[in-house]
Amino acid sequence: MMLLVIGSETIFFLSLILGYVSFWKSGNYVSAVKAMLDFKSTAVLTFLLISSSFTFWMAEHNYKLGEQKKLKIWLLATIILGSVFIIGQGHEYYRLLQQNFKLSSGLFGTAFYTLTGFHGLHVIIGLVMLIILFILALSNFFEKRSTVLSTIGIYWHFVDIVWIAVFTIVYVIPYLS
Repeated sequence: MMLLVIGSETIFFLSLILGYVSFWKSGNYVSAVKAMLDFKSTAVLTFLLISSSFTFWMAEHNYKLGEQKKLKIWLLATIILGSVFIIGQGHEYYRLLQQNFKLSSGLFGTAFYTLTGFHGLHVIIGLVMLIILFILALSNFFEKRSTVLSTIGIYWHFVDIVWIAVFTIVYVIPYLS
């Protein structure tokens, strides 16, 4: 079932990315990106989000080994990294809104906030699932053969992969132009 969800979400994000790219080609967004977006801060946040895939993988690995304590530690680390990412995105939105860059600020504003906002929503959904997993782990709920961890892992890794594409298209490519 999760693979079906990921398949439909892949099509959704491909549509958003293609929309962003087509809007980007119709205007001069390179100068807007360089002037408005904080590449360095977002690069650090990107590193943290990608690191959360590693910490989740470590949680899965320790679960398979029966290491409940390490499972909890790695799940908590994943939650912290994902939370720092989403707080950082919120901080960037706040800074951009202070500069009067809004969803209604033309095609670039609409495309930027739609693409990054929907990704942020998916991170929040993933964090909710991770918090539920952590609570279940604290109560020693997991059976040895439960697939819930790996199922949510598929979603979390997908969210990270999508962000790599979004970060590359929104933040990196304009700096290469």
